[in-house]
Amino acid sequence: MNALIEPKLIAGNSNRTLSEAIARRMSMHRGKAVKLVDTRVERFNDGEIFVEVYENVRGEDMFILQSTSNPANDNLMELLIMADALRRSSAERITAVIPYFGYARQDRRTKARTPISAKLVANLLTQSGIERVLTLDLHAAQIQGFFDIPVDNLYAAPVFALDMAHNFGSMDKVTVVSPDVGGVARARELAKRIGAELAIVDKRRNKPGEIAEMTVIGDVNGRRCVIVDDICDTAGTLCKAADTLMEAGASEVYSFITHGVLSGPAVERITNSSMKQLVITDSIQATEAVANCPKIRIVPTAPMFAQAILNIANGTSVSSLFDEDTLGPIYDGYYQRSIRSA
Repeated sequence: MNALIEPKLIAGNSNRTLSEAIARRMSMHRGKAVKLVDTRVERFNDGEIFVEVYENVRGEDMFILQSTSNPANDNLMELLIMADALRRSSAERITAVIPYFGYARQDRRTKARTPISAKLVANLLTQSGIERVLTLDLHAAQIQGFFDIPVDNLYAAPVFALDMAHNFGSMDKVTVVSPDVGGVARARELAKRIGAELAIVDKRRNKPGEIAEMTVIGDVNGRRCVIVDDICDTAGTLCKAADTLMEAGASEVYSFITHGVLSGPAVERITNSSMKQLVITDSIQATEAVANCPKIRIVPTAPMFAQAILNIANGTSVSSLFDEDTLGPIYDGYYQRSIRSA
């Protein structure tokens, strides 16, 4: 890319709060105002989506900020149509910044005659003219291989590690817990970062959506337990896991979840649960109920995404953001202490 070309941000409607926060952080880094490209994104009476870009984008390095969260189909179509509008307007390069990648849970065939929707979405994004994807904590790492374009997958673990260092202080008697066997790798990574022990909650289902029983693998007696996962949807499994840990002797239970989908009865369940606190990122626009829930706290991802966008635009490393030592200065002012000073 030409070194004189500045990255330009264009935002859909899925998470305007995060998009504006990313623009503000980039303004701080650049020492000059970075504003979202003036765009009209609207729906006709029959539900069709229309996009009009009011600024010249010819030869520009464009970054579309759009989570494909609820309503997933509308937000995905917005993203595809915005990409098409930019491509037809001769943008030099189009990068899709997708903090929450919808359809990621449909990453494999679990039964006969079922789709692999994550692969279909990857094909749609590629064919729309998008040349690179930047996302956060993909549900399954293999989704990166569904794309024939570069995919940068950021991780919330270093941000969570900074948050724990700031709010917990000492990491003594902290145990990181995976809510199922499939999430052990994610939990182990965070446990390694903070020097904590690891435990697993093994669950067995009689049928989908119903949890028959849970068993704790590991000693959590008298421990401060931290459940870590990538997605919290209806919070049924999460709240049941918290209850199981408390019954096993845990002193406190916290949950650190990257994407707070929090649909249906989730907020009510969390409010009435034995969890002390649920920590999520702002990858999905918080509803009023989520924002007002005293047990839910939201940590920002704008500093990380802003730096990642600048690194991509400048052709420098994105993987440097996988380390809390690198993220610490970026989050300076939000978290004053690093893991080492905790």
